[in-house]
Amino acid sequence: MAHILLRHRDIKDLHKLDVYRANGGYEALTKCLKEYSPDEVINVVRQANIKGRGGAGFPAGVKWGFIPKNAPVKYVVINADESETGTFKDRELCESNPHQVIEGALIAAYAIGARLIYIYFRGEFMDAAYNFEQALQDAYAANLLGQDILGSGYDCDFYCSYGAGAYICGEETALLASLQGDLGQPWSKPPFPAQAGLYGQPTVVNNVETLANVPPVIINGADWYLGLGTKDSPGPKVVCLSGHVNRPGNYEVIMGQITYRELIFGEAYGQGVPGDKKVKAILPSGGSGPIVKANALDAVVSFDGLLPFDSMMGSASVIVMDEDTDMVWVALKAVEFFRHESCGKCTPCREGTFWLENLLHRIYHGQGTPNDLRVLENVANQMQGKCLCALGEFATSPVLSTVKHFLPEYQAKVAAASKGQPAQRRAVPAAA
Repeated sequence: MAHILLRHRDIKDLHKLDVYRANGGYEALTKCLKEYSPDEVINVVRQANIKGRGGAGFPAGVKWGFIPKNAPVKYVVINADESETGTFKDRELCESNPHQVIEGALIAAYAIGARLIYIYFRGEFMDAAYNFEQALQDAYAANLLGQDILGSGYDCDFYCSYGAGAYICGEETALLASLQGDLGQPWSKPPFPAQAGLYGQPTVVNNVETLANVPPVIINGADWYLGLGTKDSPGPKVVCLSGHVNRPGNYEVIMGQITYRELIFGEAYGQGVPGDKKVKAILPSGGSGPIVKANALDAVVSFDGLLPFDSMMGSASVIVMDEDTDMVWVALKAVEFFRHESCGKCTPCREGTFWLENLLHRIYHGQGTPNDLRVLENVANQMQGKCLCALGEFATSPVLSTVKHFLPEYQAKVAAASKGQPAQRRAVPAAA
C-alpha cells in the first residue's frame, strides 16, 4: 500500500518543492483557496474526524471550530516538540515530507482566519528543522506563503521557533508560554487556547502528524478518509516501534487493521524479538500510558483498541520489553524521567514525582520495606486528578501498571531486603 503520510518513502526527494508539486503537492491548498470558504474547510475536516495524533486524540475539525470568527488576530501553532519517550514520527515528517505539514498548516490557518503560523521544534531536532526551514524558503519563493498566496488575496506568514528540550513544552499551554518568551509551564484551563492562547489571542495548536493528514482529506474527501480504519479511529497512523525488536522504526498503518502482535512480529514491521525471546510487556504510548502485558498483543492499533486493557494508544510510541526485563527497573527509569521533566509549578507533581522516585530507588536497590510498597501506591493514587497538567498523571502510569501486573517482582525485592540479601536485579538489556 502506498504511503499517505510517509510518502517520501515512495517518492524520492519529496522534500523538494518541485518534486512535491509534481506529485500533487499544494493542490489541496489551491482547492481550498479557490473553491471552499473557511467554514466549508472546517466542515470537511470535522466530517473526516481527523483526530489529534499527538496523543490526546481530540478531533481537529472540532478544535478549529472553537476559534471565534470575529477575533481580529488568530494563530496556528504546530507542536513539533515531540518529547514523548520512544516517539520519533514528527521528526521524520518534518525532515523528509515537510511540505505536506506546511500545506496542512496553511489550510488550517485559512480555515480559522489566521495570518501567522508558528512551528515549535524540540531543540535537538536541528537536522529536521534545517530541512523544514529550507522548505519554508522555497514555499515563500513560489508564492505559497507570504502576501496574496496564489493570487487569492489571502496572506499568511510562517515562522520557526525552537525549544530547549523540555518535555513539559509538549503540553500545549506550556508550549505557548515558552513560545511567547515566558517560563515553559502550563496554565490552568480555562482559558483554553482557542479563546486566549498565544499572546492572549485565539490559537489552534495541532500536532505535526495531525496536520499532515489534512491535505489528503481535502483532495480525496471525508468519505474516503472515513473508509480507512474504523469509525472512531479513521485514517492512517505512524507508529514508532522500538525497544526489544529486530526492526525498530516508523511504520505507517491503517488503524484498526493491524494488531500489536503483527506490528511486532510481522515481516513487514518489527520482525520479532531478538533471540526469539517472548514479549513480556509493551509501553504502547511511550512512558505516559499504562504498561500492558503480552495478553494485549492481539488488540488492534487504534484510539480505543487498548481500552479493555486499561491503557491507550496515545502518540503510538510502542516500546517492546522482552521476558528478561526487570519491571521495577522500568518503573524507576520512567519515573526518573518524569521527575526530571516536571516543571515544579504544582505541588502534587513536584512532590509526588520526587517521592515516587525515592521509593522506587529504595525498592530496586534492595532497601525497600513492605510499607514502601503501600506508600508507593498511595502517593501515585494521591497524584491522580490533582495535577495541573497531564505530566503528573503520566508519572503514575508506569508505577501503578507495573504494581498491578508485576507485583511479585516488587515483593521479591522487598522480601530479599528483609532477609538482608542483595537485591536481585537483572542486567539492563543493551536495547533499553
